[in-house]
Amino acid sequence: MTDQTAPADPFGFLGLTYDDVLLLPGYSDLAPSDIDTTSRLTREISLKIPLISAAMDTVTESAMAIAMARQGGLGVLHRNLSIEDQATQVDLVKRTQTGIITNPVTIGPDATLEELDTLAGQFRISGFPVVDSDNKLIGMVTNRDLRFTPVAEWATTKVDEVMTPQPLITGPAGISRDDATLLLRKHKLERLPLIDPDGRITGLITVKDFVKSEQFPNSSKDGQGRLMVGAAIGYFGDAWQRATALIEAGVDVLVADTAHGNVRMLIDMVKRLKTDPATKDVQVIGGNVATRQGAQAFVDAGADAVKVGVGPGSICTTRVVTGVGVPQITAVYEASLACKPAGVPVIADGGLKHSGEIGKALVAGADSVMLGSLFAGCEETPGDLVLVNGKQFKTYRGMGSMGAMSSRGKKSYSKDRYFQAEVTSDDKIVPEGIEGQVAYKGPLATVAHQLIGGLHQTMFYTGARTVPELQANGRFVRITSASLKESHPHDVQMTVEAPNYSGF
Repeated sequence: MTDQTAPADPFGFLGLTYDDVLLLPGYSDLAPSDIDTTSRLTREISLKIPLISAAMDTVTESAMAIAMARQGGLGVLHRNLSIEDQATQVDLVKRTQTGIITNPVTIGPDATLEELDTLAGQFRISGFPVVDSDNKLIGMVTNRDLRFTPVAEWATTKVDEVMTPQPLITGPAGISRDDATLLLRKHKLERLPLIDPDGRITGLITVKDFVKSEQFPNSSKDGQGRLMVGAAIGYFGDAWQRATALIEAGVDVLVADTAHGNVRMLIDMVKRLKTDPATKDVQVIGGNVATRQGAQAFVDAGADAVKVGVGPGSICTTRVVTGVGVPQITAVYEASLACKPAGVPVIADGGLKHSGEIGKALVAGADSVMLGSLFAGCEETPGDLVLVNGKQFKTYRGMGSMGAMSSRGKKSYSKDRYFQAEVTSDDKIVPEGIEGQVAYKGPLATVAHQLIGGLHQTMFYTGARTVPELQANGRFVRITSASLKESHPHDVQMTVEAPNYSGF
């Protein structure tokens, strides 16, 4: 007796990416002020704009994370850093635009001005409470005090010789924001130290933080009014120590991040993070996956969001080197089939070239998008600025590139992302990315404005007031290569580039 069951068609599964679809326009009665781009990042965190900067060493360090949070998105600090350095990056973000600094950086009266200058540069702050050995406030010192001492004397001049000593205008521990504002305005203060009844420093409020809060009303903030920040971790070696150090530094989101997330060790890491008493309260994103099965594994492990994308990035060669991947629109849709019923948000990571693809990703099932190349040219990224034929570019490389994974005189912490942590010789590395450059685009605020402006227009064209409405009512039409050509500028010589379109 023969088996009558027909074999499954191995080629029956069609994969679509951003260039394969367009969104259908719909009836709209919206005004610009009606549109709200707020969307979920994780189970418990929402963002005013659904944009995340990628955890890449030419995209996101503290300056970029600060800029992203101020715009209403989130930056994820890359992990090609030592544990100490990555935790310091988190701390730098959390100390910026804080409202009330509950653990201010202080300095002792016997420190030299040279040490003061070093500390100011390390933490990117200009003023410090001066405390004695019992943590009692005895004065304030700022970089303005340095100006009246010749640099040649900094190494021998002590802080207590130039500081403003007590009595100072101070506030009580636990002061309200409104009362603090009154004191700052009444006494024209830049900084207000907070002390307990015994005179010990308990916090610090700066007028700069109030100004920044007004300047960036959509900032992504935690419960204490500090900017939010994410950080990437792995699964290998000291990954657990890295995770706990980042949590101690105040990180809001941990991204368990490998090129292929549907592996036992990473899934176990997510499960442990979500169940261990020391880490269970932090939000954890798992990735990367490109199938329903992969997404379901992270949902079952307790992940607070799932990151989707295997090989779509502009600097990624995974699909060519390994022959493995799923076109991104289909990957996002497949992952959403597992995530949506469980209430777990999806992050579309990689492959976006224009602002219109943000809306496409959201309709396909994503709740936010992670961007690398679109942000790599920003002023705040750590990539080097280079001049080529009179034009400015910033370096940009994949985390699977030789440059990111090879030692080149220092330790690489990113090899385990591509499951090559035990490769000791650079000659034996199998790269899955390239190194390149992208055009310099200026401040992140300008780039984010164009990207979110494009999403606003997407929502207007489709008649969606909110991201959930866009996700529920958005519809695709599949297009041909001729349609794609028609979608781009054609039959014309472009003489002036638009800020949101770089080429054909």
